[in-house]
Amino acid sequence: MKHTLPLTLTLLVSIAVLTIVNLLIGSVVIPVADICRILAGEEVNEIWQNIIWKSRLPQVLTAIAAGAGLAVSGLQMQTVFHNPLAGPSVLGISNGSALGVAFVVLLSGRIGGVALSRLGYLGDAAMSVAAIVGALAVLLLIVWIGQRVKGNVTLLIIGVMIGYLANAIIGVLKFLSPEEDVKAFVVWGLGSFSRVSGDEMVLFVVVMAVLIPLSCLLAKTMNLLLLGDHYAANLGLNIRRSRMLVIVSSGVLVAIVTAYCGPIMFVGLAVPHLARAIFRTSDHRILMPTTALCGAVLALLCNFIARMPGFEGALPVNSVTALVGAPVIASVLFRRRQSAE
Repeated sequence: MKHTLPLTLTLLVSIAVLTIVNLLIGSVVIPVADICRILAGEEVNEIWQNIIWKSRLPQVLTAIAAGAGLAVSGLQMQTVFHNPLAGPSVLGISNGSALGVAFVVLLSGRIGGVALSRLGYLGDAAMSVAAIVGALAVLLLIVWIGQRVKGNVTLLIIGVMIGYLANAIIGVLKFLSPEEDVKAFVVWGLGSFSRVSGDEMVLFVVVMAVLIPLSCLLAKTMNLLLLGDHYAANLGLNIRRSRMLVIVSSGVLVAIVTAYCGPIMFVGLAVPHLARAIFRTSDHRILMPTTALCGAVLALLCNFIARMPGFEGALPVNSVTALVGAPVIASVLFRRRQSAE
């Protein structure tokens, strides 16, 4: 516990450093001094200003918000299901987002005669709306089912089955759709922090800045759930209502992130383990905010690697998250196991 403050400050410094690095890296080299002047609102090279304000800074803010949201969501799922392998997509909510986008993207060319990928911002807005609708539809279904089943395991299995069903429908839609629409859907499924810009980015960051602190208010409830259902019930906790609150909180975070960034894998699964290993605590009053910070750090690191010089354009985020995160998490958990022995 005594190391919590220094470690938290280290994470905040890491976020600041990675933010600067992400603003520096790109196909166009912009000096640090000019970046500082641009951020201060001074007049500099107009092209550089557009690059910073319209491309790099939105990516940084989106990565921070998405990484933090997915990490908190993963922590909530692992706690409510008492399962270290549970993640934000465990109940099929991410699959619901993908199904919503699939209906819009894969059927637009066949029904409307125009591929959604050709509609620019209008097409992006349609995909975001479809992703939110699909995720929230699955979330409402999960809540309805959760009110009628008692065990966490049953609800978990039903969620996994919903995910398989959504993937099966997506597979059929892919088979029936034109190649151009399938390619647009596959690109969306690779995940990206660069898809959000302008007013959409501001709305996304503001929404996440509200939802993440609200999720942290459930820390006491999650501490009680960690003790087990019987013990928590004896302490006066309404298990079913509390479980639904945590699931809804996690599901809304996943729905918003997936709608704006596509399905970002691995972050929500791995970061909670990283936070527990670093801070060596199970107290969610500490874990909730620190897990959000760890998620932001990992997302910024992955965004930096995806845009490193030498890559043409930028790599998909999902191609980087597991490659970067898996060795880090495995190393941390291995060292923790050794120290315990």
